Amino acid sequence: MYICFSVLAGLAVLCFFYISAFCPHFGEDFAYILRSIKCGIRLTKYKKIKPFYSILDCFLDAVKRHPKKIFVHFEGRSYTYGEVDKQSNKVARALQAEARLKEGDTVALFLANEPSFIWTWLGLAKLGCPAALLNFNIRSKSLLHCFSCCGAKVIIASSELQDAVEEVLPTLREQGISVYLMSDSCSVQGITALSDKISKASDQPLSRDLRANIHIRSTALYIYTSGTTGLPKAAIVTHERVWAASFLQSISGVTAEDIFYINLPLYHSAGFLIGMTGAIERGITIVLKRKFSASQFWDDCRKYDITVMQYIGETLRYLCNTPKKDDEKNHKVRIAIGNGVRTDVWSEFLHRFGDIKVRELYAATEGNIGFVNYTSKIGAVGRVNFVHRFFFPYTLIKFDIEKEEPVRDSQGLCIKAAVGETGLLVGRVTKRSPFVGYAGNKEQTEKKRLRDVLKKGDLYFNTGDLLRFDKENFVYFQDRVGDTFRWKGENVATSEVADILTMVHCILEANVYGVKVEGHEGRVGMAALTLEEGQKFDCSATYTQVVNYLPAYARPRFIRIQPCLEMTGTFKMKKMKLVEEGFNPAHIKDPLYFLDPEKKTYVPLTEEIYRAIVSKEVKL
Repeated sequence: MYICFSVLAGLAVLCFFYISAFCPHFGEDFAYILRSIKCGIRLTKYKKIKPFYSILDCFLDAVKRHPKKIFVHFEGRSYTYGEVDKQSNKVARALQAEARLKEGDTVALFLANEPSFIWTWLGLAKLGCPAALLNFNIRSKSLLHCFSCCGAKVIIASSELQDAVEEVLPTLREQGISVYLMSDSCSVQGITALSDKISKASDQPLSRDLRANIHIRSTALYIYTSGTTGLPKAAIVTHERVWAASFLQSISGVTAEDIFYINLPLYHSAGFLIGMTGAIERGITIVLKRKFSASQFWDDCRKYDITVMQYIGETLRYLCNTPKKDDEKNHKVRIAIGNGVRTDVWSEFLHRFGDIKVRELYAATEGNIGFVNYTSKIGAVGRVNFVHRFFFPYTLIKFDIEKEEPVRDSQGLCIKAAVGETGLLVGRVTKRSPFVGYAGNKEQTEKKRLRDVLKKGDLYFNTGDLLRFDKENFVYFQDRVGDTFRWKGENVATSEVADILTMVHCILEANVYGVKVEGHEGRVGMAALTLEEGQKFDCSATYTQVVNYLPAYARPRFIRIQPCLEMTGTFKMKKMKLVEEGFNPAHIKDPLYFLDPEKKTYVPLTEEIYRAIVSKEVKL
């Protein structure tokens, strides 16, 4: 018997050393797979249970468990789960009386990052109404487009966004849209103050019958994404998708005792789905910030005992650029969840601020495939494992960057990219991993569908992103294809910017693209322009146009004037060469201009200005 135990013990030791040597991430893989399976079982249960159990019901259960637990800290005030529940009841009843809302009616939320965003959404959910989350930076044409494509008949706006609403009010009134302002009073005809009605409404619970027909495939939200072309598209987010996104906190190791810091916009998937609904799924406390502040960040973390933070690549870089202090590691943050951080910034962040588990992820609002780097390996956006691939089939295929299309063999099928080779990520569309598409935009929905990938008749979602899998099964983001680039944490659709530029009287054509700037994540906007015959570039008119019609992150900071724009054989504008040439006046003979926010115009881009930009003396 002793010999048997000795042999078994020896084998156990050998297995341990084998796994440590050849499967160094076995423990992390196992923990991730176990968490994923548990979440999958829960989602399967929610699909079958009747009546349907939504994230709203999860919130209501949290209210029953701990009504006095703080749900939201915001600007010195705290709101418990019970208080937020009652406030959302008041919102629902006020909208029920004023707007005559009923189950299935879409309401557009044009709200800033503040607690009213949360309880207004919860109130709408209690009425069975999907919410369209409008980016509060958009204006004019983009605002009207985003509003109209979701089919909403009601818009609710923050008081500080009144001017933006008034700008499009004539069109909204023509369309019979009900406009409400989060204010106690409003003298503008066509805009109804809502806050006073909310304060007078009852806070008693609402009947579940008001949302009796909502099911897991019902639309819960519309979240806007700038895809490869055109104006922002309204990605349809189902209740199933809301649940899946909310599980990311659990998969990343967040527990019910954690305190979560949201400083990203609630109109985005990261802030709303991963941050806010993820917090509801965990039943935790969140600290909501109106906007990110690098100077206040760590003070907030210490003040509220924050243990989990969100980020995009830019926010970590801003933190690393703050002056160094002696108490930088004096905080309780243990997990950071986000995407888009550069390898050098990632390393610097850990060096400066301590052993924080960075959970870098890859996902798209409308996509059916995503990855989480649960090992914290610097530079990776995720890790391949057989369980993930079984439930959410995906592959990397060879992609021709010049032709901007997948490479196909003689049979018309796509060719898999080899390990270590960069390829286009595509996710197979199945019942378990559907691609729902965009509201009111069948053409763009169809463009994201890729057929005959690995066999005739199959259907995949085209992410539009180039990734690479290495021999150790780690996933690395390489680049974005098509006509989109990312700047300041936002996707910029180049054709939207081009449409705005060509409205300027002197501009004939515009080719918009993103260029890299040393020390910055993503790509900053640049446009190659041709001018109308006999016209000179009007710096002032172009500046006025982009400032009036484009959010700050989408405005081209650099302009290049060309005699003509190069086209492909299929009459698409060539960008690759322009991207590679960048904006260095020492290497470009064409006239170059720089958007100078202090002078409020475009100015000639001199070598002196170029050096100041590269040395970070001029902020972008």
